[in-house]
Amino acid sequence: MQPESRRTGGRILVDQLVAQGVQRATCVPGESYLAVLDALYDAEIDVLVCRNEGGAAMMAEAQGKLTGRPGICFVTRGPGATNASPGIHIARQDSTPMIVFVGQVDSTMREREAFQELDYRAVFGTMTKWAVEIDRVDRIPEIVARAFRVAMQGRPGPVVIALPEDMLTETAEVADAPRVEPVEPWPAPADMDRLQAMLGEAERPFVILGGSRWTDRARAAVVLFAERFDLPVGTSFRRAHLFPADHPNYAGDVGINPGPKMTALIKDADLLLLVGGRMSEMPSSSYTLIDVPVPKQKLVHVYPDASELGRVYQPALAIEASPNAFAASLERLQPPREIRWKQRSAEARADYLERTDAPRSLPGAFQAGAAMVWLRDRLPKDAIVSNGAGNFATWVHRFLRLDGTRLNLAPTSGSMGYGPPAAIMAKRTHPERTVVCFAGDGDFLMNGQEFATAVQYEIPIVVVVFDNAMYGTIRMHQERDYPGRISATRLRNPDFAAYATAFGGHGETVMRTEDFPAAFERALASGKPAILHCHVDQEALTPDRTLSEIKGSSSAKPSPAA
Repeated sequence: MQPESRRTGGRILVDQLVAQGVQRATCVPGESYLAVLDALYDAEIDVLVCRNEGGAAMMAEAQGKLTGRPGICFVTRGPGATNASPGIHIARQDSTPMIVFVGQVDSTMREREAFQELDYRAVFGTMTKWAVEIDRVDRIPEIVARAFRVAMQGRPGPVVIALPEDMLTETAEVADAPRVEPVEPWPAPADMDRLQAMLGEAERPFVILGGSRWTDRARAAVVLFAERFDLPVGTSFRRAHLFPADHPNYAGDVGINPGPKMTALIKDADLLLLVGGRMSEMPSSSYTLIDVPVPKQKLVHVYPDASELGRVYQPALAIEASPNAFAASLERLQPPREIRWKQRSAEARADYLERTDAPRSLPGAFQAGAAMVWLRDRLPKDAIVSNGAGNFATWVHRFLRLDGTRLNLAPTSGSMGYGPPAAIMAKRTHPERTVVCFAGDGDFLMNGQEFATAVQYEIPIVVVVFDNAMYGTIRMHQERDYPGRISATRLRNPDFAAYATAFGGHGETVMRTEDFPAAFERALASGKPAILHCHVDQEALTPDRTLSEIKGSSSAKPSPAA
C-alpha cells in the first residue's frame, strides 16, 4: 500500500478504525482528544455521546460481546479515564475484546503531574492485556493494528491506548494498516483422539460451556455433539445463551447457587469437559466444585490461550483451541456403542425444569418470579436481555429461559450498573430485536443517567427496575452473618417512572404482578425508552428464601454479589 498524503494523528487514528471495520464508538468528549473528535466528524462511524465514562465503557464492552470484535470507547484524561475503569475491568474478567482510547497531556509536559496527567501503564497495567502510549505519529497504524490483534487473540480482553495531545495534531505520511483477523488456534488431531478415548471410557461425563469467542455456528455444532452423545450440558455463570434452554440435554446454569443436584452431578462426574470458560470463583462455587490444583474429575479443558490452561486446575487433557475451532472438530468424534449416562442426562434435565418451572410465592403483591415466567413466554425468541449485579438477577437467570437465539448481556465480573448501557448498545446494534434491561434499584442508579443517552438517540429499550429500597445482596449477607444489625444497606429511591418521563421517555409504576403484562406491553408500544418501576417486598430477597428465613442462618463466608 502506498503512503497517503500527510495527515494529522487524529485523522490517521480514525482512518485506522475505518480500516478495521469499526461502525460504532462511544465517548464522553474531552479537550484532550479534540483532533480525534474533528476527524470523526467526517467518518462514517456511529458515535454515541454518553453521560459518564463508566457507561460509555460498558456500552463498548457490550459491543465487544455482541460482535466479537473490539468495542471502541474514547474518554478524556485523568478522571475521565478512571471513570471508565469499571467497564475495563468487566472486559478483563469477561474476556471481551475492547479498546479504550484515553486522552493524555502533551508529551512535552510528561512527568510534571500536569493537568489530569496519569501514568496509564501503571494505572491500567494489571487490568488490561496491553496498555500503551503513542510516542510517534507515524506509529499510530502499527499500534492500532496490534491493539486489535491483542484484544481479540488468545483470551480476549481490553487494551488501553493513551493519546498525547501533540500526537493527535502533528502530521505524518504513513500507510494504513490492513484489517486484522484473530488467529484461531485449532486442536491437534491427537488431542481429539485422546478426547474420543476418554469419552469412550467415561461413565458420568458432564459438559460446561463458558467464555467468549463463540459464534452461532459453534453453538450449533456443540448442540449436535451433545445430541449425538446424549451429554448433559451446563453453561457457566452468565453464559446461559451458549446452549438453548429448551433443549433436552440442557442441565442448567452453573452459576451462583447451582442447586444441590447440579452440584452433586458435577462433583461426581468422572469426565468434565470445560469448553471456553475458566471456572473462576462464581461458576466453581468458590472453587469447591473442582479441586485445586488437581481435580478429582478427569478434566478436559479447552481454551484459546495457553496461559490459562493449568493456571488454576491441572487438566488431564489441555486443548489450546478457540470454541469455534474446537466445535468444528467435534464432527470426527463418534459416540460409544452403549451410552452409559443416558439416565444421568435425563435426571439433570428434570432437575433443571423443576428448579426453573414455577417460582415460589414470596411476600408482596409483586412477584418477580411470576413476571419472569410471563416474559419467557412473551419475549421473542431473538430477544436480548441485559442486567447488572444484585439479588434481582437471580430471578432473571433462573426463570427467564434463553431459548432460540435469546442473548443475555451480563457481567461475570459482578459489576453493578451494567444493564442500562449494555441494553442501549444492544438496541443500537440490533434495532429490529426486542431489548429488555433488568436492574435493581441500587444497580440502576449506578448508570441510570445513560437513560438520557437512550432518549437522545431514540433507542427504545425497556428497563425493568426491581425496587426493594436496599442493596439487597449485601443486606442478605448482613442478615445472615450479623442478623438485625442493618448498616449502610438502606436506600431511599426516587420515583423511577417519573425519572423516565423527566428524561422524555415512558414510565410506569407496577405494584402488583397482574399489572405487569399490560404495563410491559404499553412500554413496548410507546416506541420510547421506558422504565417499569416494580415495587418488591423486602422479604422477597431470593427465589428460595425470605429475608426472615435468611437471618442468622449461616456463619459461612458469604459469596460476592451476583
